[in-house]
Amino acid sequence: MLRITTVNVNGIRAALRKGMGEWMAAADSPIITLQEVRAANDIVFDVLADSGYRIQSADAEAKGRAGVAVLSRTEPEATRTGNGDDYFDRAGRWIESDFRLADGSLLTVVSAYVHSGEVDTPKQDDKYRFLEAMLVRLPELAEHADHAVLTGDLNVCHTELDLKNWKANRKKAGFLPEERAYFDRFFSDIGYVDVHRQLSGEVPGPYTWWSMRGKAFDNDAGWRIDYQAATPGLAETATAARVDRAASWGERWSDHAPLVIDYDLPGLREA
Repeated sequence: MLRITTVNVNGIRAALRKGMGEWMAAADSPIITLQEVRAANDIVFDVLADSGYRIQSADAEAKGRAGVAVLSRTEPEATRTGNGDDYFDRAGRWIESDFRLADGSLLTVVSAYVHSGEVDTPKQDDKYRFLEAMLVRLPELAEHADHAVLTGDLNVCHTELDLKNWKANRKKAGFLPEERAYFDRFFSDIGYVDVHRQLSGEVPGPYTWWSMRGKAFDNDAGWRIDYQAATPGLAETATAARVDRAASWGERWSDHAPLVIDYDLPGLREA
């Protein structure tokens, strides 16, 4: 079994202060991808130095913003940053690592942090440009490796099942028809599979993000915006998915919860 976990940490230093380290120690996941790390690479390496993981990090040019990382029990064969559009090279929103599995096959794992966006602003323009770049890069990754998986906070609810209060959010970033249409293409034209949805079935959620305000967490009024989107062969091996939702509001170390998926594949080979 190969377990892959993804989580938006909402600031790595704050998350570690609130209990993320204890969660990592118990996660039993050879690959963990992080988003919204919000720290320079040297700080990420320092605060995770004793975690037992090899750290691949892509920080953002804007201090204290964005930032993505891939943590793994073995060193990857290669790591690349950026999604192919030079405009995003220092945005801290895309990192991909290649791992050799024990059977000799190649697995590429992406940690992505798509812009949250804001209707009729440059932030939304950047979001659409990033999604356009993904339309190009994802097929390239499917050709590059035997298996590829896009993980991370993609900041779009694909269907009404992915958002508790979808009627009130139809004109807001994260549930706009234009955004959702990109996901139609990811999961149809390009052929990637929404593994979490595949395993969960047609049920509300399971949500991965809840506002820190009000009673959203207690009422499970959430958004499913964290994904593992895999190439078909990899998706076929997926056996179980869960959201590591905290037991209570006070025990949360991020406004997101980790998405954990098990794949019936050999483990990682040392590079």
